[in-house]
Amino acid sequence: MTKTKLVAPVLKWVGGKRQILGEIKRYIPKTFETYYEPFLGGGAVLFELQPKNASVNDINSELMNVYVVIRDNVEDLIESLKQHGKAYKHNKKAKEYFYKIRELDRDKQIYDKLTSIEKAARVIFLNKTCYNGLFRVNRAGQFNTPFGYYKNPSIVNAQTLRAVSDYFNSADIRFSCDDFETVLEDATEGDFVYLDPPYDPVSDTASFTGYDRGGFDKSEQTRLSQVCHKLNEKGVKFVLSNSATDFIMDLYKDYIIEIIQARRVVNSRADRRGDVDEVMVRNFERQW
Repeated sequence: MTKTKLVAPVLKWVGGKRQILGEIKRYIPKTFETYYEPFLGGGAVLFELQPKNASVNDINSELMNVYVVIRDNVEDLIESLKQHGKAYKHNKKAKEYFYKIRELDRDKQIYDKLTSIEKAARVIFLNKTCYNGLFRVNRAGQFNTPFGYYKNPSIVNAQTLRAVSDYFNSADIRFSCDDFETVLEDATEGDFVYLDPPYDPVSDTASFTGYDRGGFDKSEQTRLSQVCHKLNEKGVKFVLSNSATDFIMDLYKDYIIEIIQARRVVNSRADRRGDVDEVMVRNFERQW
């Protein structure tokens, strides 16, 4: 299967890995059977690798619905996005339209009547027009990022959507919305797992886990490390990204840890955005 650069993330996602793809690729085996990514997010690594066989997952059901719709109904999705684009650009009250669409999930009876295509188009539209492209939900699971005040947002990227759809349909990819531990039960020796969980906060005010109502605390980080131990015992190669905190360094002290620099843009204070230390953890020596 030929890789294409047109296959790229369709959503901006907190913790997206586009900026450090070069670093991540240094540690990915040249050959493997099935690629596993249980915290898919924006999918930057998946789209860069474009594996023939993959099992991808995210606990955020809205996100996984977007990917399934891109695979199964990309043309209908493009048309729905075009309608959002017209309403947004031709409406003098773009902000009012944004909040009208954002509020749809406040009424379950109304929201449940939307088709999967309408729900996917809503997520993409909000992602393109909300503040900083930040997907965030409150404890009730409702999208709550404010209006972004963009002059001319690119709401419909048909070329990328079609390219991603073509890739999804030419490869053998399993999509799921489940717990990460459940997803990785099927991984066996010869497979490769990339883990990009919500990061351990570097301070009490730096935490961002609002991409899903459940959050991801230290107990979840510990459970994830235990799953990594099981992968290691089965001979499954894995690479994990996370914050370079003492807590994470201790959890993975038995593995190979390298510190890299990455730029973070999600912080309430602009002076705390910038290059920060992150860890790349792996359970195998590079041999290529």
